[in-house]
Amino acid sequence: MLLPALLLALVLGLALLVQGRSWWAFATSGAVVLTGWVLERGGLDATSGAVLGVAAVTAMVTGIPALRRALVTGPSMGLVAPLLPKMSETERVALEAGTVWWDGELFSGRPDWSRLAAFDPAPLTDEEQRFLDEEVETICRMTDNERVDELGDLPPEVWSYLKAKRFMGLIIPREYGGLDFSARAVSEIITRCSSHNVTLAVTVMLPSSLGPAELLLHYGTQEQKDRWLPRLARGQEVPAFALTEPFAGSDAGSLSSRGVVCRGNWNGKEVLGVRLDWNKRYITLAPVASLLGVAFQLEDPEGLLGGKEKRGITLALVPTSLPGVETGRRHDPLGVKFINGPTTGREVFVPLDHVIGGAEQVGKGWRMLMDCLSAGRSLCLPGLACGAAQTTLRTVTSYGMVREQFGMPIARFEGVEEKLSRIAGDSWWMDAARELTAASVAAGEKPAVLSAIMKAWTTEAMRDVVNEGMDILAGAAICRGRKNVLAGFYQALPIGITVEGANVLTRTLIVFGQGALRCHPFAFAEVDAVQQGDRRGFDRAFSGHIGHTLSTAARAALGGWTSGWLGTGRSLPGRGAWGSRQVSRLSAAFALVSEAAMITLGADLKRKERLTGRLADALAHLYFASAALHRDLRRGSLAADAPYLEWALRTHLGGAEDALLGVLENLPNRPVALALRALALPRGRTVAAPDDALAAEVARLALADPATRERLTHSVHVPSPERSGLGALEDAAAAVAAAAPLVARVKKAARAGSLPRGPEAAQLEAAVAASILTQSEADRVLHARHLQREAIQVDSFGPEAYRARCGA
Repeated sequence: MLLPALLLALVLGLALLVQGRSWWAFATSGAVVLTGWVLERGGLDATSGAVLGVAAVTAMVTGIPALRRALVTGPSMGLVAPLLPKMSETERVALEAGTVWWDGELFSGRPDWSRLAAFDPAPLTDEEQRFLDEEVETICRMTDNERVDELGDLPPEVWSYLKAKRFMGLIIPREYGGLDFSARAVSEIITRCSSHNVTLAVTVMLPSSLGPAELLLHYGTQEQKDRWLPRLARGQEVPAFALTEPFAGSDAGSLSSRGVVCRGNWNGKEVLGVRLDWNKRYITLAPVASLLGVAFQLEDPEGLLGGKEKRGITLALVPTSLPGVETGRRHDPLGVKFINGPTTGREVFVPLDHVIGGAEQVGKGWRMLMDCLSAGRSLCLPGLACGAAQTTLRTVTSYGMVREQFGMPIARFEGVEEKLSRIAGDSWWMDAARELTAASVAAGEKPAVLSAIMKAWTTEAMRDVVNEGMDILAGAAICRGRKNVLAGFYQALPIGITVEGANVLTRTLIVFGQGALRCHPFAFAEVDAVQQGDRRGFDRAFSGHIGHTLSTAARAALGGWTSGWLGTGRSLPGRGAWGSRQVSRLSAAFALVSEAAMITLGADLKRKERLTGRLADALAHLYFASAALHRDLRRGSLAADAPYLEWALRTHLGGAEDALLGVLENLPNRPVALALRALALPRGRTVAAPDDALAAEVARLALADPATRERLTHSVHVPSPERSGLGALEDAAAAVAAAAPLVARVKKAARAGSLPRGPEAAQLEAAVAASILTQSEADRVLHARHLQREAIQVDSFGPEAYRARCGA
């Protein structure tokens, strides 16, 4: 009887563990084994009775919370405390900021696909779509890239249009004169502007990102909203937000800017206020700003506000016209002409009602920053990355068909096709993730961890895509001028990677460091309970954590050993089934490896940045694979999207496997690492990278299928053909494609001996004479050749013109 009981216990235990019922799994399987053992012995006796008694007591102690707290978790709290990271108040605020969404599902090791499948992003409203089609297209047409470089700024008429059409008030409610657009609409607008000109995009995104308007909307007093928001919406005030300092960059909590509560003169009256000193740098729009948001450490040495002296990070609105404010100087960010520069303040006095939120929000600036930063990072830099990627794709597909070598378009060469496939494949998943994340913000989420992932990984992907495009365009990409589409993006690559938290620190410190506590079902509650001395809370969190770890291990093992067929729960329908099973399998593996890293390294994990960076990579890859699956599902599984979905899944599932294997190869506790490898990733990397056949299909569709190309580049502003650059390339590519059948007819006749071989112009003339082509058809070929020659030319300059450009 014992062997059948053991088998039944194993099946029941695994089934219950996979469902997350850990205590019942061990209680039920234990009861089955003990029953079989007693029957095997022929019934109850003193020994078996004693064993059953011990088992019953163990079940009660572990299953009854009061007993468990008294005998197990209470005494354990002191032993566990040294293993947990210490959480400062600054870290607590950062961890509590924003919301947890799909990142929490991935951290759980058991993602609920029905939740993602049910998430139906709200479409753009008619007004938002019209604005995108009209005002945004107009501002792109008005923005001449070369003139921006010559002026070192957007032209005056572009600034005027931005203000008149409320580009400065995209997120401001209508009651204050703004447009009150959704996060999704803001993302689309930024992406479209980014596709054309980086300076325009940065100027448009700044007022909709972390800054005075966003902060006032969430935290301002009604009086502050009534005063400032209408002026910001109309562009009467140009905003900037001063956060970064020489010694406080990604570590924004280390601000040295200081404000002292005091009494001072304001409009002829003595009022309570703050005297400010600051030294900020890298502040976008600061040189032209009229209203500056300033982050500083507030002190109240005289106790004028009551309470403690050190009040913490506080935010205030400072008109730049005040005495002591210095603006106007500019940085030169790699020649990209968006306005950015330092600002300093010396003994600048503002009344207390200039503190955002008034006296009630004193000292709460860090929480404000963390809450608002997540929304901005979700929209702005991912929009820049996707706009650049899509324009790069549109450019290389046109150029690849117009530029010929050895008698054929360069896009037909496999070496070029290899790069083109990476540009197209990566552009597809980048945009899928951008749309999903923006839609989540529009639905009310403030995804702190996912916004960091989007900012860091999409800007890195932008670097890869633009560099691939530079390789394809070769000489045409490195000669600056009106004809060069990619140079502006290439110049801007390090900027996107650096701002709003440098990617190197975002990857190694923020994503997993914040996500491990913020997104984990129990870790934050454990740390909080220990620091608060809350035994009841610790019992709930700690016992839940143990059960969660055991359930995760069971799911990871079943998924790893069955390639996701078991232990992964319900999957998406249709062609998303395989991908969702693999994401679930790797989610369980990620959760288990994360647990092992946290348990074996404890607080030292913070300093193991190579490991946390790889764990962040795994989480990011799983999110991008999820976004690809969501896009495919919402689009109805378009046949032409199948290669792009496969590209995304192979890229990111394989990337997640590589990242987890890298963690296990370098985890200091080798026995644990080897056990986890055998348990969750027994076959190593199982998802192959995109192969040559898939790459060829991805490139072919981007080149030859107009509908697919339009979907891949739907956010791109295409200038008129009269403009050098992308517009001229598009016109030439269309003309060359239309003339291709006529050229083929001439070549066929030449091979048959009906036409002499020689220069094409002579062949065309002979073809007309032989009635192989009409004169109109020959003219079409000649016109296509003319456009082709013009499109592949690069800019050159006389000595004086070149010297003038040296300052651009």
